[in-house]
Amino acid sequence: MSIVAMRSPTGRRLKPEIDQLFREHSQLLYRTAFTMLGNSADAEDVLQDVFLRLLRGEPAPKTNVRGYLYRAAINSSLNVIRSRKRLELTDDPERFEAAVDSGSSDAAEELHTRLTAALAELKREDAQVLVLRYLHDRTNAEIATLFGVSRGTVAIRLFRARRRLRRLIGEGE
Repeated sequence: MSIVAMRSPTGRRLKPEIDQLFREHSQLLYRTAFTMLGNSADAEDVLQDVFLRLLRGEPAPKTNVRGYLYRAAINSSLNVIRSRKRLELTDDPERFEAAVDSGSSDAAEELHTRLTAALAELKREDAQVLVLRYLHDRTNAEIATLFGVSRGTVAIRLFRARRRLRRLIGEGE
């Protein structure tokens, strides 16, 4: 069912503009969230969160809507990562008693976990630039256009964000 066919709790039809935005950008936002979070349920929650904010009246810019939505998905994904970090999942007590296996898949998973946690520690803008550059292979010029800044500003943000990321990952070792 499309968003436009849905009705609000008051019975009003939802905005057709939001339905159009959903059709145009939902796959990109979902892929962004899935890449950052590694699971489809959380990626769907991020997608829902972004569009619910629009439905509730959060103003979206008239220009560079794609950049706005993309950044909103990254920010929402970072919020999920931060909330995971705060939660101690204790629903599986065996998880705490099990011995740690040092297999290569566990090492890769550990690195991904440390990288995700370190990414969540960065400033939002720095995390957004890193995700755009390295997960979505965007050029500095494309990122500059999305952010509305110069390519030089993007290059400086990337340099500083990579340096901080290296330090944060190094602290975890």
